[in-house]
Amino acid sequence: MGTATKDDAGVYLLNDDQALVVTTDFFTPIVDDPFDFGRIAAANALSDVWAMGAKPLVALNLVAFPTDTLPMEVLGQILDGGQSMITAAGAVLLGGHSIQDDEPKYGLAVVGVVHPNEILGNVGVQDGDVLILTKPIGTGVVTTALKRGLASPEEAQEATETMATLNRTAGEVFARHHAAVHALTDVTGYGLLGHLLEMLGDSDCDARVSVGSVPLLPGARRLADADIFPGGSRANLTAAGDQVDTSSVSQADALLMADAQTSGGLMAAIAPTHVDAVCRDLRDAGCSVVARIGHIHTGTTRVHLEL
Repeated sequence: MGTATKDDAGVYLLNDDQALVVTTDFFTPIVDDPFDFGRIAAANALSDVWAMGAKPLVALNLVAFPTDTLPMEVLGQILDGGQSMITAAGAVLLGGHSIQDDEPKYGLAVVGVVHPNEILGNVGVQDGDVLILTKPIGTGVVTTALKRGLASPEEAQEATETMATLNRTAGEVFARHHAAVHALTDVTGYGLLGHLLEMLGDSDCDARVSVGSVPLLPGARRLADADIFPGGSRANLTAAGDQVDTSSVSQADALLMADAQTSGGLMAAIAPTHVDAVCRDLRDAGCSVVARIGHIHTGTTRVHLEL
């Protein structure tokens, strides 16, 4: 599996029973605390493995750091944050690479493993599928507000903890129910809308999303109504163009659905006959958010946003 479907990771077949899942991700700080930045960046990179139905095995640090302007203690805290997530993921850090740069950047290259018959790609939706989301959205608006001094400490902390929460639990449940999961992805930079459009792929299906059923971070609604959005969220909505029907919702709702996320939750298209069992197992496993946000239907408009 390569780049054809814009999936979350590449997959390389080793033998009849094993395939390697390979991915990488890194970015500049989106929170002030170095340890939290490390946690978020690592959780974000690891997420792509679970989004393929796989198990992470090993990781490599990817580091850019201004050693002439920031103390090395800051880098140590970033790496400690990343290590805490790698350990919690059940993976092993093998090393990495660093370069000098004017702005800190951190992330991981991650390798996982999956049975070839149990890969969960981001395409394959079917008529009647139920869309499930496992984290609230709104990290784009909250982190933008944080940079502008407009987010409360409580809103900032909730967003930080959400981004630093691994998708391991949800990913392992979806992997156990792989036959019922017709498509799976994590919601990151392209927003819920962008990743949903990728899930629809070349199918003859469209998606109907109830914006009132999509869980939001504390403060996300307030900030959205104040039009505190990053440029990426606006670009996502513009890129969706006429593939998305926004006529039934407000501009703020549409932008929230396109809000550029960091380390967001997993979004799955589940066969309707199995959705109750999957949701029950997600809750029993400890997922705090298990939201039924919409349905897949035969159609041509792609995505309808509804109240």
